[in-house]
Amino acid sequence: MESLSLTTTTRKQNSLLFKYQIMSSSNQTHDHNAIKKWVEERKGVPARVKGTGEKGDEGVLRIHFPEYSDSKNLEEIEWEDFFADFDKDKLDFLYQDKKADGEISTFHKFVERK
Repeated sequence: MESLSLTTTTRKQNSLLFKYQIMSSSNQTHDHNAIKKWVEERKGVPARVKGTGEKGDEGVLRIHFPEYSDSKNLEEIEWEDFFADFDKDKLDFLYQDKKADGEISTFHKFVERK
């Protein structure tokens, strides 16, 4: 009887682990349309950290979600300027569609393009 209980518990744990892996997986792209779509679906905007750009350079790029934060050190920029620096710096966009619990995710980061 004890082994049956252990097997059932193991199956449930494996099922939860599988669900977690599927639900919290990430994607990586440098496709401008895919990035813009993902960001805008979450009411985000392209931004830069104030004071980090120089002439012809937008500075430190960010995606800002005004609905979730009130960051005073970010400045919204145009998509065209954002993607010019994004491509110049050879970046990829690593992002998550949904959290493990199924909620929409805003997790993202910029990584070096390989």
